[in-house]
Amino acid sequence: MNVNATLKGVRLSAQKGRLVADQIRGLPVDRALNLLMFSPKKGAGILRKVLESAIANAEHNEGADIDELKVTCVHVEQGPTLKRFTARAKGRGNRISKPTCHIYLTVGDQPQRGKA
Repeated sequence: MNVNATLKGVRLSAQKGRLVADQIRGLPVDRALNLLMFSPKKGAGILRKVLESAIANAEHNEGADIDELKVTCVHVEQGPTLKRFTARAKGRGNRISKPTCHIYLTVGDQPQRGKA
């Protein structure tokens, strides 16, 4: 039994989100929550909320035992980039890219097959 949680359009670059996602992949949920709680990265707080949502989904919708859940799959994909401009000298402008990402997290009691 696998349960999903999704968060789309997060103001975080996909590269920075993947650094944190790689740390919790395959861990039991209690160890993953503990790791995310004390990580100084911005992505850790965001992923922690998604993980808590997935745990709540598993408990409420499927009646799963929280102690047996593991993070079976987590991946961070690039979302649309917000493009902004800032003023520079001599009437010019520079582009500022504000990247976003989509986070997909799956918790379950057995490993997920078919997806990397």
